[in-house]
Amino acid sequence: MKFYDRDGKTVELPRGRWKHIVAQHPEMERYHDRIGDALREPDLIKQSRRAPDVWLYYRFYSSIFGGKFLLVVVKRSLRPFVLTCYITDEIKKGEIVWQKG
Repeated sequence: MKFYDRDGKTVELPRGRWKHIVAQHPEMERYHDRIGDALREPDLIKQSRRAPDVWLYYRFYSSIFGGKFLLVVVKRSLRPFVLTCYITDEIKKGEIVWQKG
């Protein structure tokens, strides 16, 4: 599967990676269609404190569990790809790369 981030870069989500994500976070299966939205139109992008080439894309949805963020974690490399994604109400520490005005 391919998505595009807010800069128009292709972000891949390999089938094997998706299976792993759903095994760890089964609730994500029903929100698969929102991954592209979170990448393309995030509310906030942060750089991981542990790995500078990993960016965290947050998008808030009032319709998910009464108001939660969908977090999509992307490894930015020659071929960027989704490491994981899950629902959260907590924004991790780290440098802000971009924030919705």
